[in-house]
Amino acid sequence: MTTTPSFDPGVLLAESRLGVLATIKADGRPQLSPVTPAYDAEAGVLRVSTREGLAKTANLRRDPRAALEVTAPDGRSWATAEGTATLTGPGTDPHGPEVEALVEYYRAAADRAERQVLPVLRRQRHPERRRDRRHRRGRR
Repeated sequence: MTTTPSFDPGVLLAESRLGVLATIKADGRPQLSPVTPAYDAEAGVLRVSTREGLAKTANLRRDPRAALEVTAPDGRSWATAEGTATLTGPGTDPHGPEVEALVEYYRAAADRAERQVLPVLRRQRHPERRRDRRHRRGRR
């Protein structure tokens, strides 16, 4: 008998560096946008950074319904969050809540990127081997 490992979509949402945000265009068709999601499990909030002039921002101002999908790196599991978006900002006070939320968003994204990228880079570094190769080249 095989057991299936438990799946927690919240963990996948929290660890994902890339997702697809679906908004609704004026003609009713979906608008799909790649985004870097930041999931706050305690608050039950997903944050995505956007700005004026983008289709997703205009779509959300007109119709705040949205869905966000993230996929595991192996492609075998995914999580979808659906809900009503709230647009905040832009903030004019450099210490205001909108700016603080944006700073927190980018710090979280950087932390996730560091956790996922640095271990790969560390495994690729072999300074001793590089020195040996240079030394051998000099002898030829």
